[in-house]
Amino acid sequence: MRTTVLALAALAVTALVPPAAAMVPAGTAPKAVTAPKSTTAPKPTTAPKPDAAPKAAGAALGNCGAGQLCLWRKPDFTGARQIHELSSVDIESCVPLPAGGEAQSLANRTGRPVTTYQSAECAETAEFETYPGGGTWTPRSPYQVRAFKIWEN
Repeated sequence: MRTTVLALAALAVTALVPPAAAMVPAGTAPKAVTAPKSTTAPKPTTAPKPDAAPKAAGAALGNCGAGQLCLWRKPDFTGARQIHELSSVDIESCVPLPAGGEAQSLANRTGRPVTTYQSAECAETAEFETYPGGGTWTPRSPYQVRAFKIWEN
């Protein structure tokens, strides 16, 4: 039992002492390590634009204004963009995208839940997914979006 306690104490001390400090001879102070000086000036910071999309993990999110449902033809918010607003959409009605107008990425900023459908008829026998309306950016839909419904809160 005593051997176990001493071994645990030794491991604890070893974990707390950095390896470089352990190699410094007694009576000498370790040299301080400094970071190399930068030769470039720091970049100025600017305040974000109010309607700009947030950034996530280094990836730029699509630009989509408040109150809009934005759909992009290609993944990662690229390709042709379609914008839909509540003023031009019947709530809880299936809205098929124009022929050949599939989407692979989307942003929901309508303030209401939106369901996207793989089926152009909003059939639930194919893939579908509902996205919250408080600001949802989806860079890669798991299927080609061919229709959507905007729901009442």
